[in-house]
Amino acid sequence: MDNIFIYFANLPDHVKEMIAPCYDGYTIYLDSNLDEIQKVEAYNHALSHIIGEDFEKHDVNAIEINAHREGGIIL
Repeated sequence: MDNIFIYFANLPDHVKEMIAPCYDGYTIYLDSNLDEIQKVEAYNHALSHIIGEDFEKHDVNAIEINAHREGGIIL
């Protein structure tokens, strides 16, 4: 798996995480205002997009439906 870099930031309302592909992996930004359980859930959701290679796909609605159906990975 590629490198995954995690940062905490004050994200806009209703945005729990953001993912940005970078030259040597991915950067995941988690909303620093989330509690610990929400941060883990947001990280798992982001990780499911990376593992599912969603950045190669074009149908955003299908990507989100799949990410929520699979339930993510629990760490």
